[in-house]
Amino acid sequence: MRTGIAGAAAATFAANRAQGAVRFGVHLKDGATRRGDLHESGSLRVRFPSPEDDGLSAMFVNTAGGIAGGDRFEIAVAAGEGARLTLTTAAAEKVYRAPAAAARLDIALTVAAGAHLAWLPQETILFDRARIHRGFDIDLAEGASFLLCEIVVFGRAAMGETMRHGEFVDRWRMRRGGRLVFAETIRLHGEIGEKLARPAIAGGGCAIGTTLIVPGDEALVERIREASDSFGGEVGISAWNGFAMARFCAQDAARLRADMMMVLGRASTVPLPRLWLN
Repeated sequence: MRTGIAGAAAATFAANRAQGAVRFGVHLKDGATRRGDLHESGSLRVRFPSPEDDGLSAMFVNTAGGIAGGDRFEIAVAAGEGARLTLTTAAAEKVYRAPAAAARLDIALTVAAGAHLAWLPQETILFDRARIHRGFDIDLAEGASFLLCEIVVFGRAAMGETMRHGEFVDRWRMRRGGRLVFAETIRLHGEIGEKLARPAIAGGGCAIGTTLIVPGDEALVERIREASDSFGGEVGISAWNGFAMARFCAQDAARLRADMMMVLGRASTVPLPRLWLN
């Protein structure tokens, strides 16, 4: 009897999980970036604010109101030769408690020669006992330029909330000209709050971030390091394989975002999405 009840509960839970997918490409036409075919399904949507100069901006909207256990989302975006595209989100993405299966978010970004793509979402906030697996697959042509910024916040400090337990798996793979040039997977699970308190992990910080800049070199690294006295949290940056990466750790999301904006101001000419400035 209990098995039947448990099975029915599991089926009901699975039937109420959110799913969403967005796939589209952009191309250069008459000197301006234009959208091509667009596919949307489920609770994931994308909107295109007014074009800025010759580039195009896109904003993702999750109509489910957040991400919960068992949810599945997919994003695939391609920028054609010479196109310029900036991607962001309408709000911070909240990942809620997952009593069973982890949520899944898969992102595929393709950038052709001479194109530029900037991935600049607002932060991802993990609630206590949240579980999410996220994957980035980035495919860059030779001569493509790329900017990616991601902020992850463990708990809502402003609300007096902390993330004590959960699971966060973040897998990144970047190829250039078909060759793998960067790969890493971060796994935090179990007593995450306790692990973040360790000096070798986050030293008590509750917000971490990463910025990937292509192309990037030692000159860029030195330009960013010149601003090190003004950082509110910990910031480390290095360059190899023709790209630069900055790592951030701070006591709260506001401090980390300020540090990231400082880095972007020195590293890129791409204007920040207006939503970042509100």
